[in-house]
Amino acid sequence: MDSSFTAPLYRDITDFAHDMPSWTQHLAEIWTELGLLVFGVLFVTGWWRARRADDGALALAVLAPVATAFAYVCSEVLKSIVDEERPCRSVAGAAVSLVPCPPTGDWSFPSNHSAIAGAAAVALAIARPRLAWLTVPMALLMAFSRVFVGVHYPHDVAAGLLLGATAAAGAVAVLRRPTRSLVRTVRSSGAPLAVWASGPGTTGRSRRRAARR
Repeated sequence: MDSSFTAPLYRDITDFAHDMPSWTQHLAEIWTELGLLVFGVLFVTGWWRARRADDGALALAVLAPVATAFAYVCSEVLKSIVDEERPCRSVAGAAVSLVPCPPTGDWSFPSNHSAIAGAAAVALAIARPRLAWLTVPMALLMAFSRVFVGVHYPHDVAAGLLLGATAAAGAVAVLRRPTRSLVRTVRSSGAPLAVWASGPGTTGRSRRRAARR
């Protein structure tokens, strides 16, 4: 893939990164991985919170990590087809990357981190719209950090964000109804583990309120 059109921007960003204070550089290095952990925590807390909500809300909470995993698979498939070399190895005159350059064979396009971030941001925002103010900036910062530390071109992260967001939204749209039916079945099964995993839902809360009257 011809990456010459974003190579100058890549050089500008990596030069900018080397001009920043060391604490900023370390923060960017950490955030490229820490962001994934934060999204993971949001998945878990979203599921736990949705256990006390209706079937549709729990279905969306369960689908968020599933849709993100689907987006990651799509990114991996595309990465294996394109075979774009990492900019930290191929861009002449660029500053040294802040993190070790991935080995040859670990291709650059698209950015898996960005695809995961874009997918998680959209899937979580669909499940809990109020989270969009948090998840969208998180995804954008994670994508930018991959260029900042020197391991991706700008078009890698842009494509990753777009791919992840589109794949996640599509997966949620296709699986939303069957997942809701599955949640309803699990909640009505009566099995202890199923009841714990799916929670009481709004029906369970209504029953408890009625029993207290």
